[in-house]
Order: sequence, then C-alpha cells, then structure tokens
Amino acid sequence: MIVTLTANPSIDRTVMLDSEMVRGGVHRARGAASDPGGKGVNVARVLTASGVQAMAVLPAAEHDPLLEALTAKGVRYCAVPTTALARTNITVSEPGGTTTKINEPGPELSRETRDALFAAIVDLGRDATWVVLSGSLPPGIPVDWYAELVTALRATPCKVAVDTSDAPLLALAASFPASAPDLIKPNSEELAQLTGVDGGDLERAAAAGDPIAAVDASRILLARGIGAVLATLGSAGAVLVTAEGAWFATPPKIDAISTVGAGDSSLAGYILADIERCAPEDRIRRAVAYGTAATALPGTTLPTPDQAHPDSVSVRALDPGVIPSTTPSSSTLS
Repeated sequence: MIVTLTANPSIDRTVMLDSEMVRGGVHRARGAASDPGGKGVNVARVLTASGVQAMAVLPAAEHDPLLEALTAKGVRYCAVPTTALARTNITVSEPGGTTTKINEPGPELSRETRDALFAAIVDLGRDATWVVLSGSLPPGIPVDWYAELVTALRATPCKVAVDTSDAPLLALAASFPASAPDLIKPNSEELAQLTGVDGGDLERAAAAGDPIAAVDASRILLARGIGAVLATLGSAGAVLVTAEGAWFATPPKIDAISTVGAGDSSLAGYILADIERCAPEDRIRRAVAYGTAATALPGTTLPTPDQAHPDSVSVRALDPGVIPSTTPSSSTLS
C-alpha cells in the first residue's frame, strides 16, 4: 500500500478560457471542472487509477464535499476529523497552456488534529511500501512538521518521499541527515531554494541538453543523506540522481494544455516503477511519461496508464560523479 499525506487538501476548481487572460478584463470560460486536490491527493488519484492500492490521509470535516469527491474517484482515504471545510484553489487555464493559480491558505488546524494526523501517518507507515508527504502546510502546523514526520517514519519499514516547498522544505533540510527522506522531488525553483543555484538557469541549461548543473545541485542533497533526488525541470524533462549514478530524461514535444498536477503525476509514475522494482532509468522514464501526460490533459484531469507513454521518453545515463563531501552553506541547507 502507498500512503499519501495531504495536510492542506483542497477542492481544485479549474476555469478554462478561450483567449489569453487580461488583467482587469472580463473573460468567457469555455469550460470548468472541479476535482479533489492537494498534492498528496493527486498522487493517490494517479496511483488508484493505475490499479495500485493507495490511501490518502487528510484532515476533513464529516460532510466535507472533498470526501464525496474522493469517493467518486474511487480513492480510499483516512480522514482525521476537523471542523472546517477544505479550501478551494482556483486555476485559470489559457489556450496556450499558461496557468494562473490562486490558492487559499486553508483552515487552521488544532493541536489535536495535528497530533492525530501525525499518529495516523506513522501507524499506516508500518505497513506501507511508501509514504508520500506532499504539499503546503496549513495554518496551525509548524514549518518543521515534515522534518519531525520523516524522522519518526525512519523507524518504520516504509520508504518516504517528500514534495514540498518554501519554509517547510527549508526546515526539512535544516534537520538533515536525521530528516533525510528516501526520495525528494523538487522542481527547479525548489532545488534552487535548497542549494542556492538559479532555478531558471537549471531549466535553460537542461533545455539546451546540459543537465549537469541540476545533477551537481542534486548531489549536494545526496551528501546530506537523501537517498534519491528526482528533480523535475519543466518542459526540459527531469534528472534522477542516486548514489549509483545520474540519469537525464527528456519528454516528447507536445502542446501543453495545463501544468496542474504534472509534478504529482511524475512522482506517482516514479513510485509505480519503483514498486515494480524497475531500474533507475525506467523509474525516471515512467516519471516523465506521467508528468508529460498530465500536461496534455485539461484542468485538473490526471493521467491513467493508457495516457502515459514511457517509450516516447528519451533517457540518457550520465557519467557517475562523486558525491560532494563538503557541507553546503548555512544559507541554503540550514
């Protein structure tokens, strides 16, 4: 079983425009959709659609429409009781694939709810293959909460993956190696937050066929105890870096419709390949295939196996490098 945690779940509302958005203007929507959301929920949705047993752990009120939406998608969940309804996130999708996101902060969680979430995750982790900690933290949860969770989960047999950003990500890194997960999935900007590099430069170099800067930045994280880094680099693809080597995957050229859920789909694709005991090059191939498939779908639609095409993804093994022995500067990883 794969367990996902979404501490700040949402109803994701996507509005699709028939022309480019103009600030201050009036626009006509050509369509709209609502789906259960939050990064961990998205991972669970993709895994469930792929026939893998997944459990989405989240805080939710008894009659929250979010729970009805999860049931409609066939996603199993463990809802820790709370009083407030889930937030609503709005995505505006333009014809050329540009998306604008407006995310509510989410309701504040009580200490009791926070502790119950923590206990539920650790308990489920004892029988899980993977535990995925994804997304932002709502008001009421301290920024070092993921670090505490990873440290606790390391005492269980499961593997741990983390996909977060900003203060929770930096707080996690500040506690390495005690809080170092088996897998971290940063995008280029999150990798920049962790290592002090420029995220835009990483994507531009990778798009030109040179992923070495992204690989070197990822190896800094390996030196701090992380098992593997899956760094997604937008339309340029992704790099996977482990102690055994590094791989660069490039997707086929497609017309992107929406980027919503692409990173979550990539993480789900990686886990799908990992539980099948695939080689590293096939894990990143599946990750990029699922992420690419997500960008070709409208709104908050997430890919199914028949929409992901690993054979269309090019993977190149890079020369194995030496993991840096020096400690990164305190301004980035502490």
